[in-house]
Amino acid sequence: MKSIPGPFQQNLQSLRERVARACDRCGRDPGSIELLPVTKTFPPEVVRQVVEAGLPAVGENRVQEALVKMDAVGGGLRWELIGPLQSNKARPAAERFARIQSVDRVKIVDALARHAGAAGLTLPILLEINAGRDPAKHGVLPEEAEALLTAALARSALRVEGLMTIAPLDEDPAVARRCFAALRECRDRLESTAGVRLPVLSMGMSGDFEAAIEEGSTLIRVGSALFGAR
Repeated sequence: MKSIPGPFQQNLQSLRERVARACDRCGRDPGSIELLPVTKTFPPEVVRQVVEAGLPAVGENRVQEALVKMDAVGGGLRWELIGPLQSNKARPAAERFARIQSVDRVKIVDALARHAGAAGLTLPILLEINAGRDPAKHGVLPEEAEALLTAALARSALRVEGLMTIAPLDEDPAVARRCFAALRECRDRLESTAGVRLPVLSMGMSGDFEAAIEEGSTLIRVGSALFGAR
């Protein structure tokens, strides 16, 4: 894990100002955007900075790394898994995380439902959609999303709250914007066909969150803009 990064409070203030400006451009309320600090590779001291700043949750990519930090930091914080999940890590993920954002196949739906049910939990999840059709990214393609949603809705131990995507890495900012618009359109279509609400759109990271907000994101996952380069 990396050493403790620089001026977190100043970075947080700057980030909030950028979020407010992006919201102003598209007529949205900044209060409608949830900020999820991504603390992967950073030590527990960084997570404690998040707690001290009054932020309610952090995002982690790897189950085992997150479990170490959870034990070190203690309570008072929600932990969300945003990285790929292997089925052999589904039990600790279901039992310890407040939400799993990276549900990308029926095998994971089944595993999480089984372990959450055994623990007497109803586990909030997001379905990961490869809205940018990037072969380097996880997630189902938009046209495959309805089948994954149907499978997840059939599991009483899971609660589907929305969708997540990661935009392709590209120098052209229009590529990320098209990805975000595609996720919003996918969500709208699924709400119509399945007759459910999917209020959470987790899209946008340090390099592209402003475009994501303008395209409808309700949750941005920000690491380097808060904590510095990894």
